[in-house]
Amino acid sequence: MLSHYIYNGKERLRCGFTTGSCAAMAAKAACLNYFGENCSFSEIMTPKGILVRAEVINAQRGKNYSSASVIKDAGDDIDATDKLEINVRIELTSEADIVIVGGKGVGTVTKKGLDQRVGESAINSVPRKMILDEVRAAFEKYGYKNGARVIISVPYGEEIAKKTFNPHLGIEGGISILGSSGIVEPKSLSALKDSVYLEMKVLREEGRDFLVLTPGNYGQLFIDERYQILRNSTVKCSNFIGEALDFAALLKFKTVLLIGHIGKFCKLSLGIMDTHSKKADGRREAFCCFAALAGAPSEVLEQIMASITSIECVEILDSVNLKEKTLSLMAESAQGYIERRAMGDFDAGIISFDNENRIIGMSHKAAEILESFEEK
Repeated sequence: MLSHYIYNGKERLRCGFTTGSCAAMAAKAACLNYFGENCSFSEIMTPKGILVRAEVINAQRGKNYSSASVIKDAGDDIDATDKLEINVRIELTSEADIVIVGGKGVGTVTKKGLDQRVGESAINSVPRKMILDEVRAAFEKYGYKNGARVIISVPYGEEIAKKTFNPHLGIEGGISILGSSGIVEPKSLSALKDSVYLEMKVLREEGRDFLVLTPGNYGQLFIDERYQILRNSTVKCSNFIGEALDFAALLKFKTVLLIGHIGKFCKLSLGIMDTHSKKADGRREAFCCFAALAGAPSEVLEQIMASITSIECVEILDSVNLKEKTLSLMAESAQGYIERRAMGDFDAGIISFDNENRIIGMSHKAAEILESFEEK
């Protein structure tokens, strides 16, 4: 790739290119090789307006077909598909159309709500257009006017797909050919948010109007242990609480229950909707504020401000019999901020738990939601 960098804090990170860009470059090389050009490298202009270039490997040509591969380069991103081979085989046909299909290692869509329809290969719209544009340009260059079958294959794609979001999204049998910009930006938050939205959209397309949001694995383990009935309605939203609530409104969910560790959810009592520590901390301040409202004396507040973890704050409150009152105030404050974000588009409630998976905070609305859900 022609070097392109972004900055994440103090880090200078090299960008990579998507599986969609790989497929487009491989398709271009396969076409040009068929018509006699010796393509040892292939380059395309991505939708983002950045030129990418990759070495072409495993090029083959025969009667009415040609194939070529490009190796996926994720740059400095942590990407399960990095270094995968993306192969494209062009088979010339007597038909008028150019048809793009997935071969071995490319997944098949099995649930509604994704970019492609159920039963189609998991090759998204933007990559399809990129591939089609490159194939058509090569055909036009050499005056070829008939159709073709374009087959995208990924050796080891089925095994690698198990390390991606695909199993959760209803894509089976391989990876997806993705990329709306053609470029992989390392540590991209937008990509993670897109995955959260997509997982929520799949649930909505299944007809679910009840959603559980939890930041990560701790919340998932808590749900598995305490509320197994909620498992199939749960989406892990990382630190993006506010965005996930916005997505819930956009997708027209009727009820949303937030479940998370007190270390994350104490921040919601202050209206902090991105709970990553680099964005905002405020844990001690949250405990101190609501402990004061609960009647804690100054020496207790000083102990809280000197503490390191949320659980330590909880233990301090427990030692002076203010745990329940403080955590109740925090839960109701968080409830207010959640309702403000929801703007009446859905009902919402919040539950927080500790290191022992004990519920230590539950808003009144969450209790009502749980009761009504369990009655169904």
